[in-house]
Amino acid sequence: MTESISLVDADARALERLQSLVRIPTMSRPESGPGPRADRQPFEQFIAALPTLYPRVHEVLERERLGGPTALGDPDSPGYALLYRWAGVDASGASTPTVLMAHYDVVPADDEGWQHPPFAAELSDDGAVLWGRGTVDDKGSLVAILEAVERLLEQGFQPQHDVLLVFGHDEEVAGTGVRVVVDVLRERGIHPSLVVDEGGAIVRDVFPGLDDDAALIGVTEKGIVTLTLRVEQHGGHASAPPPFAATERLSRAVLRLNAKQAPARLDPVMRRMIRTLGAGARQPLRFVFRHVDVFAPLLLRVLRSRGAETTALLRTTRAVTQLRAGHAANALPEFAEATVNIRIAPWSSVAETVEQVRAAIADDLVSIEVLDPSEPSPVSPAEGPAWNDLVAAIHEHHPGMLVSPYTMMQASDSRHMTAISEHVYRFAPFRLSAEERACLHAKNERIRVRSFLDGIEVYASLLRRR
Repeated sequence: MTESISLVDADARALERLQSLVRIPTMSRPESGPGPRADRQPFEQFIAALPTLYPRVHEVLERERLGGPTALGDPDSPGYALLYRWAGVDASGASTPTVLMAHYDVVPADDEGWQHPPFAAELSDDGAVLWGRGTVDDKGSLVAILEAVERLLEQGFQPQHDVLLVFGHDEEVAGTGVRVVVDVLRERGIHPSLVVDEGGAIVRDVFPGLDDDAALIGVTEKGIVTLTLRVEQHGGHASAPPPFAATERLSRAVLRLNAKQAPARLDPVMRRMIRTLGAGARQPLRFVFRHVDVFAPLLLRVLRSRGAETTALLRTTRAVTQLRAGHAANALPEFAEATVNIRIAPWSSVAETVEQVRAAIADDLVSIEVLDPSEPSPVSPAEGPAWNDLVAAIHEHHPGMLVSPYTMMQASDSRHMTAISEHVYRFAPFRLSAEERACLHAKNERIRVRSFLDGIEVYASLLRRR
């Protein structure tokens, strides 16, 4: 149950701007996206709307369009990844800026099954919840960042060092837009002192014995690779099936893979998370969590029983997401394929992951094709000036809140930033319930209005420290 809220003028305008941008259906598709074969109109509409919505940002900050069709092989078209530069007071800090990131493409959605149409950006009757695709992933962050900058400009604020805003256009299809931005920054000798992108959030009920909210900041993210398992063999009429058809061999491979999960462990990031969040847990769990090194085997068993979200923090995960075989109901398939989406734990690698899959399947007649491999990201330090500024910004608006590092399970555009910065953090400053997190990439995505407005304040607080 939510409570109706009353908004001051600035907050009401911020909400209206978010609504207007959510209504632009910037859907990204692997076969389309804003590329040479795509209808680029929603992306152009989105970019064109920003100067009207944020006049001070576009008066003071420099904006470039990069990546996009250029990265996809169309050098005559403008890019769709956006790079803003806010010059700092100290010109010597131009090579070590703060980078705030978000992406404005969204996963596809149609009206079926939604309580409110995905691109209508409708408010709940009490005005407390905004519904729509992209409200959380990730236009909510993009708008909150622009709102923070616009408000600081209204106040006459200028950061001490340069601030860069990087808004990707093809994150949802693991695109190349931000990769091109990183290449440009590298050529310019830019080495960001802090990068903040989507990822963690302010959450509750994710840790045993902890009843309070906690802010989880991703200090690394899992690698990702897609494997295609394929079996080929002679087809024929279904009336005379062989003892072991292609579909049966593939099915056995999938079952073997599921039966032999990747090994679980408590890595240093997870141990730090347990100690940090455990400090706020009820006794006797608090004692156990504080002494995680002693109780590691017990904790590993307990955490593995906490459900999919917690278990995914402990190991490389594999999910069979697509199955394909056959062309007719009465014909034996000449091939059978399975797509396996794998998220690689920080201590592992693409090569080790592929070998583990091969060993689990144990069948030379099942071929394995490796697609779009990306190694796990380096681990950024959960200490030092960059980390401390981010934590202080959270505490300014949420005093006393536990703030912990964690491993982000999804892939984000920020993984490209690790090539030029050692301080890359994944955190969107919104309170998100388990139900709200479950709606990402699913029906009924939404954000609480108060959570969105709080996020603006956290971004503004962080910028005042930079």
